[in-house]
Amino acid sequence: MAQRWGVTIPLNDRPLRDQLELFREAEQLGYTDFWSSEVNRVDGFTPLVLAAGVTTNVRLGTAIVSTYTRGPLTLAQQAVALNEVAPGRCILGLGSASRPIVEWWNGIPFEQPLSHVRDATHVIRRILSGENTSAETPTLTVRRAKLDRPVEPPIPIYLAALRPNMLRLAGQVADGVIINLLAASDVPKVVKVVRDAAAEAGRDPNSIEIVARIFTCASEDRDAALDVARRFLAGYLTVPTYTKFQQWLGHGDRIAGTVDAWNAGDRKKALELLPPDLVDELVPNGHPDRVREKVLEYVEAGVQCPMLQLFRTPGQPDDNSYALRAMAPR
Repeated sequence: MAQRWGVTIPLNDRPLRDQLELFREAEQLGYTDFWSSEVNRVDGFTPLVLAAGVTTNVRLGTAIVSTYTRGPLTLAQQAVALNEVAPGRCILGLGSASRPIVEWWNGIPFEQPLSHVRDATHVIRRILSGENTSAETPTLTVRRAKLDRPVEPPIPIYLAALRPNMLRLAGQVADGVIINLLAASDVPKVVKVVRDAAAEAGRDPNSIEIVARIFTCASEDRDAALDVARRFLAGYLTVPTYTKFQQWLGHGDRIAGTVDAWNAGDRKKALELLPPDLVDELVPNGHPDRVREKVLEYVEAGVQCPMLQLFRTPGQPDDNSYALRAMAPR
């Protein structure tokens, strides 16, 4: 088994109040990490605070919250609150998010994402250190931002990254990097960029933890699992950020037909043109033992903390308990 075995929360579509028992069970099953996401449902901190109250040892990380949609002091405060509920278990995972989340849904200009993440990371780290922080950069202006007391223990900052520039930034300034939507065979390429950047910055390349959100669909019904995975990918790979990421990884030709059909409004054709072997590589699916073997390939390739995103097939319990138990560490 991998040293760490994480899972994405919330675990299902039910209200958070109905998930506390599953959070307890997940820790008892051996999951070592809970990682939240923040898209268009709940925020990235509240599920972790609730999970902190019903667990004792799991790490609790945001994966991720955007540096645009909250100010640096507010992000620091929310991390501090989580750290006070679960001392030493909190990780602040930051990233740019995407134009739809930042600009379309929150009315905030999505400009210079690399610079914005870099500037915000530096400022937040200074605030968390207890410093009375002022900074003026092209993307961020902060004056005399300060917490009322030092943070103990220190809160690690991880960065979400896809392509080379953000991966290099993670290697230069972060305690860890959060990657996603890549095949196990792609991991060494990504890790090399991070480690090389860390070395160039005079840091220990091995000190940066590699965390990967791995989308999975465990099911006895392989055809149903493959269909769930295909439908998910068709919507994600056609988002420009992820299209460019797949092109950089070398999968551009494999997704070109799907992207063209999707952009032309032909969703059915887009699904049909998505190569089954690529679906299988990007979303491990099928029998739980098979999915587990695929996840361990990521670990062998350099991922230190696999973070499972659990999908379910029709007919499975809608609380996702089947997938949680089927994919528990062994």
